[in-house]
Amino acid sequence: MELFLPESGLMIWMLIGFLIVLFILAKVGWPMIMGAVTKRNQHISDSLLAAKEANEALAGIEEAKQKAIAESQAEQLRIMKENQELKAQLIEEARSQAKAEAEKIVADARLRIQKEQAEAMDQIKAEVVTLSVDIAEKLLQHELSDKEAQNQYIEKILNDTPRVEA
Repeated sequence: MELFLPESGLMIWMLIGFLIVLFILAKVGWPMIMGAVTKRNQHISDSLLAAKEANEALAGIEEAKQKAIAESQAEQLRIMKENQELKAQLIEEARSQAKAEAEKIVADARLRIQKEQAEAMDQIKAEVVTLSVDIAEKLLQHELSDKEAQNQYIEKILNDTPRVEA
């Protein structure tokens, strides 16, 4: 058992060496170790704080992105609605222009028809006058004394002359 028990002198020198190492570590090592640990702890705290701020900024950016998307969709709907209204307005303007043009064409056609009818009536009147004069001339050339013969002659002339249809 004596092999396992150290001598008292050795114990004292070991204790003195331990105390010297402990003193050196306490004066030089512990402050360095504690400073490094504190520094590391501060660095970790700063990193956590920066990460938290980055997450908050990212959440803000995400919120801004969602807001921008919503605004762009609203703007898109507004533009589409304006385009629909413009389209309807253009269609209505085209219809009104086409209607006005059609009315103008119809009015022009009516005027031409009336003019042609007036010309046809004038021509018919001229032909009737000419025929009347011819009939009167032929009547005068024919015997004026016999009424019955005059009536038969007028009917014959009327049947012989071509008829004008309006």
